[in-house]
Amino acid sequence: MINYIIRAKKLVTVSGPGTIMNGAMVVLNGKIAAVGNWGSLQKQFPEVEVIDCSDKVITPSLVDCHTHLLEYAPSSLYPVTPESHFFAGRSILFYALSCGITALGEQVCGHPLCDFSIENFRKAVVDLPLDISFAATSISIGFEKLAHFTSVTGSRGVGQKELSLPFIVREIAKNSDYPGENVFINATPANFTEKEVPRAGEIIYSLEELKGIAAAYHGLGKRIGCHVAGEEGIQMALDAGFDVLHHAHGITEEQLDLAVLQGVDIVATPMGGTHLEPNSPEDILKAFEKGISVSLSTDAYLPPHPNAEWLPFNDQSLKGPDSLMLISFAPMQLLRENGLDENQILALLTANPAKILGKEDCFGRLEPGLDANFLVTNGVPGLDITDVEQIKKVYYQGKKVIDRG
Repeated sequence: MINYIIRAKKLVTVSGPGTIMNGAMVVLNGKIAAVGNWGSLQKQFPEVEVIDCSDKVITPSLVDCHTHLLEYAPSSLYPVTPESHFFAGRSILFYALSCGITALGEQVCGHPLCDFSIENFRKAVVDLPLDISFAATSISIGFEKLAHFTSVTGSRGVGQKELSLPFIVREIAKNSDYPGENVFINATPANFTEKEVPRAGEIIYSLEELKGIAAAYHGLGKRIGCHVAGEEGIQMALDAGFDVLHHAHGITEEQLDLAVLQGVDIVATPMGGTHLEPNSPEDILKAFEKGISVSLSTDAYLPPHPNAEWLPFNDQSLKGPDSLMLISFAPMQLLRENGLDENQILALLTANPAKILGKEDCFGRLEPGLDANFLVTNGVPGLDITDVEQIKKVYYQGKKVIDRG
């Protein structure tokens, strides 16, 4: 059993109490038991061990709900073979943990070089101090000859018509944990150059096909998400009844209003990920102000979009989990300048993506009954700090798993 009170200069709860100065949190058996003022909790729990972080800030740990760290990143970063693929994958996941991320939404799309099942991915992470949800998906890559893969057909390429076959759609839906980019409405550029993927952005499905796919997910009691960009594709997603728009680059004001009416969430990827310019700070502010639940995500590993002037990068090298705070800084600062509270703003990296994963009752806030997944830092992630070295300690289910002293 791990029981303690941890004291902070400031506790940013991302929940009802908001920010608590000279705050403290009681952790019992890996769960948050109480949150409040240090003096009050010290009196209530006089026998419990005290961890003194009274010169630090404590926040919920980060959640990155749209990543490709385990399937596509290993071969993008390292000279792996199928036999060594998961060694690299696990090291990449540990790096994410060291960046303050304790929960991930991983896409399993089907990989032309690796014939892995979604169960292979689940087994690869079973003993890691991370909460990983898998979105089973299909994918369409915008090569001159479009390439299509699915998470249930592995390394075998499929035809466009197969993407909508009921037994394939149903099998993908059954294997999916959460509404990730289950369907690529537009062909993706992936990490290829414009010359290599001239058909990136091309719409893959008809509206009737999308309606049938969405109905299959909803018939299983599951929400469905999509990779989508551009006014036409986004309108199709909304008309078909999709629940989560990943990227949504180029969404119009009218479409934002429709998303509000339909209760659609948006996973913004300020670094890129589609054929269009990514979500700007102003785009994110506009969606937030309309009342849409917005999450910020890396889509890592990904090269930053060259025309996104708000990004702090000077090259097109692949960026990973350490970029989450960096790419969030400009939009989070804009939200602050527009009078939003730091708890509301930090929700874009914690509570909102936890909701996307369907884990809002498990983590994402510092609240009694939730898992004790939290950070000890020199400032609020994305607002005050962007350097992962400023995240001094990472706790997962009450256990300290990263310690920078």
